[in-house]
Amino acid sequence: MCNSYSQDINQEPLPFYDLPEYPETYTAGTVAGRLVESLGFRYYWATEGLTEIDLAYKLNEDVRSTSETIDHIYSLSFMIVNATLNQPNSKIEPEEVTFEEKRILTLLNLQTAANILKESDDISQYKIIFGDKEIPFWNEINGPITDSIWHCGQISSFRRSSGNPLNPKVDHFNGKVKP
Repeated sequence: MCNSYSQDINQEPLPFYDLPEYPETYTAGTVAGRLVESLGFRYYWATEGLTEIDLAYKLNEDVRSTSETIDHIYSLSFMIVNATLNQPNSKIEPEEVTFEEKRILTLLNLQTAANILKESDDISQYKIIFGDKEIPFWNEINGPITDSIWHCGQISSFRRSSGNPLNPKVDHFNGKVKP
């Protein structure tokens, strides 16, 4: 694992089936938290019900497979949560973690980060830390958060190409699943 805290991967239900109600006030923390929650919602549905065929799908030899893209988002989720915990990042070595475990841990990392951000009055205190180098939260937004959103779109496209499209009842605009 690339940080010192642990998550309960047996948590039920998983976060981000739908988005929680939004806060009544706009602050840097509530906006940043909502951004991470939106990433969590998109990741939840991009990865829900993936099959072995979906995970192995690769557009061509020059791009990551769906499984490799999930690994990348998994590592980015640690960068996101580590910033909110003010913990340094370390290189993630390949682990013996199943797809389902990666999915759960990614969602829990995002939930932890979103909860911390929503309660924060000053998000400038959160830094991406590599050794003795501290990088401002701005880079958290244009780096791991939006990169992860980008890759959720790739997973959604890949799964459509491998014959397993997203649930059509998922309403990304409202963050809900239609009845």
